[in-house]
Amino acid sequence: MNRWEELTGGTSGEGYAARFAALAESGKDVHGEAGFCAALLPSGGRVLDAGCGTGRVAIRLSELGHDCVGADVDASMLAVARTAAPDLTWIEADLSRFSPPGDFDLIVAAGNVLPLLETGTEAETVRRLAAALRPGALLVAGFGLDRAHLPVPPSLTLEEYDSYCSDAGLILDARYATWEGDPYDGGGYAVSVHRAP
Repeated sequence: MNRWEELTGGTSGEGYAARFAALAESGKDVHGEAGFCAALLPSGGRVLDAGCGTGRVAIRLSELGHDCVGADVDASMLAVARTAAPDLTWIEADLSRFSPPGDFDLIVAAGNVLPLLETGTEAETVRRLAAALRPGALLVAGFGLDRAHLPVPPSLTLEEYDSYCSDAGLILDARYATWEGDPYDGGGYAVSVHRAP
């Protein structure tokens, strides 16, 4: 069982969606991840939202003209995504066992996806995601590195993540502290952009 399922029991879709709806209603920008990714994509780029949850990022990127697919292990999250955007492709899958086609321009793993995987599956998950990228395409992952930025105890360091990416043939392109593109300063959250050769 992955750490997300241990944390939520796989029943948090409606509550998760309601939290972001409330943030949006209060005037908060809930599309930072999508905006960040859109700036890196070619027009009409093909995107995999890995660990898509309720589909917030994929749906926004689709609205911006990109061809999006979402994958998540949590059926309750996917139920919300399918209701919100029935025309998009939503796949129920454990990312450590998922083999998407290798034709994506960008794969995004937002929302602490990687630290919430089943412990010990991180390297295999990165390998599978890397294999789904076109040459020159990007893997973008944002996740917490300390207890202040995670709902569970930290389990993945940047050094480990970079080594998994390197082993999968990816090259670090850039690293930021936020989805707004602030420079990474060694803090407790990082957005990493790795490129396929």
